[in-house]
Amino acid sequence: MQEITLAFTGASGAPYGWRLLELLLQQGIRVHLLISSAARVVFATEHDIKLAGAPDKCTMQLQSHFNCADGLLTVYGKDDWFSPVASGSAAPKQMVICPCSTGTVAAIACGASDNLIERAADVVIKEGGKLILVPRESPLSAIHLENLLKLARLGVTIMPAAPGFYHQPKQISDLVDFMVARILDQLGLKQQLTARWGYGGERAGDSTGNSTDTGERE
Repeated sequence: MQEITLAFTGASGAPYGWRLLELLLQQGIRVHLLISSAARVVFATEHDIKLAGAPDKCTMQLQSHFNCADGLLTVYGKDDWFSPVASGSAAPKQMVICPCSTGTVAAIACGASDNLIERAADVVIKEGGKLILVPRESPLSAIHLENLLKLARLGVTIMPAAPGFYHQPKQISDLVDFMVARILDQLGLKQQLTARWGYGGERAGDSTGNSTDTGERE
C-alpha cells in the first residue's frame, strides 16, 4: 500500500488540503496526517470544520467523514516522536505540506525539527524523498524567497497555491481542483480533475478553435 505524509499548517488555503486528503483516501493511499494548532484555527475559519484536538479523536472524526477503512488514515500529535514519520527507517518517501505557512518553510529551511511536522519534512529531505510545499502568502518578503530558494536547491518542490485559469473555472472548487490536480501529478498519482493543456475542446481557445491569450506563452 502506498503511503504519504500529509501536513496541514496555519497558512490560508484549507480547502486545498482538505480536497487533497479526500482524493488520496479515495485512491486507497495510506495517509499519515499531521495538523498544527494554527491549522485547526484556519480550517475552522475558512472551511467551517472544527478538527478534534486529540489525535485519536481526530482520526475517528476524519475516518467517519470520509468513510474510509480503518488503518488508511492516522492523525499524529505534534510531539509524537514514536510515529513512523519521525524516522528515516519508517517514514513514507513522499510528503506534502498543504497549505504550508512561511513559518513552517523557515523552520524546515533551517532544520529546526521542533515539532513532528518539521521533523517529518527533515526526514524526507535527508532520505532523498519527495517533499512538496504549497505556500500561500502574498506578498513574499526577501526572507520568504530566500528560504524557498534554499529548499528548492535541496530538491524540495515548491508549489505556490496559484491556480491557473485556462480551464475556465466556473466556481471556487474548480480552482481548488486545479491545484490539487497538479499536486497529484507531482506525486505520480492518476487524476482527472481538470483538463490538461492542449487536449481537446475550447479550454485554450474560443468555440472556433482560435487561440486566446492565457498569459502562459513566452
